[in-house]
Amino acid sequence: MICVGESLNIISTKIGAAFKSFDPEPLKEEAKRQVEAGADYIDLNIGPARKGGDELVEFVLSTVQSAIDIPVWIDTTNVDVQAHGWKVIKDADKCVWNSIMARPEVYTKALPIAAEAGCDIVALMWGPDGLPRDENERAALAAELIYTANEAGIPNEKIWVDGIVTPVNIQQPQLISLLNFQAMLQDIAPGCKSTCGLSNISNGPPEHLRSILNTTYMVMLERFGMYSCIIDVHDSKIMPVAKGQRPDIVEAIHRVMDATNIDAAMTGEPLVAEDVKPGDVSDDPEIQGYVKTAKIILGHSLYSDSWLEV
Repeated sequence: MICVGESLNIISTKIGAAFKSFDPEPLKEEAKRQVEAGADYIDLNIGPARKGGDELVEFVLSTVQSAIDIPVWIDTTNVDVQAHGWKVIKDADKCVWNSIMARPEVYTKALPIAAEAGCDIVALMWGPDGLPRDENERAALAAELIYTANEAGIPNEKIWVDGIVTPVNIQQPQLISLLNFQAMLQDIAPGCKSTCGLSNISNGPPEHLRSILNTTYMVMLERFGMYSCIIDVHDSKIMPVAKGQRPDIVEAIHRVMDATNIDAAMTGEPLVAEDVKPGDVSDDPEIQGYVKTAKIILGHSLYSDSWLEV
């Protein structure tokens, strides 16, 4: 899995303060730590940057790119600030615009700028009506946005499609929908990459449950073709799995997926197509935790914060 580090983010108390005060040292330190942890890219989330955005994006880019030599993502919804960033960034052709929504008023302005910059783009499946209801609506938005990007001169190979991950404790069927959409993506747009804000799945559950949720869903998404995830690269549980060092965890999650009729799970009804019991995979408590988590994500039972204790 290609790992995009998420921790250079304006919502972080330390990083947010450094953005505000134009203090370069916390940014350099965090960027280096993410590279050491195994990040392939680093997402630079500066927020909407409504005031002083040009100065902020220039400061963040120059600071981070002076400290590391891996590509970065410019992450802001402010198209004007994005445009300025692509004028001052190094190695624009290796870096990524995060993100361009599937809304005409956004992409008609953003796509020509991205095409001129020569950067990759994240095509975000957030349409005129907000979050798509299912994989078919995601597919329709993807076809529209990717076609328009192609017309602007951006080939599929420079497009990373984000179908949007939702919190597990609010919209379990949406998680299945995204898996189905991932399975469709190469038929819709051959050569496109894909990505997601993985940590969204655990936005809401208690902190101690976030890592196992993120890791389990990452394995599921990768099996359906997900190319990259924006993740916490400092998470010592998820990174070995992302880098292919824990095949035992992957195998256990795949067993649950194989035993589940994923199309039927879209109904949102509790579903056990064929139970996966401790004897079917390792009975190690750690592995069984991933089995239980996979069942929760796939809708075998309704979500509760105590699923690991049952």
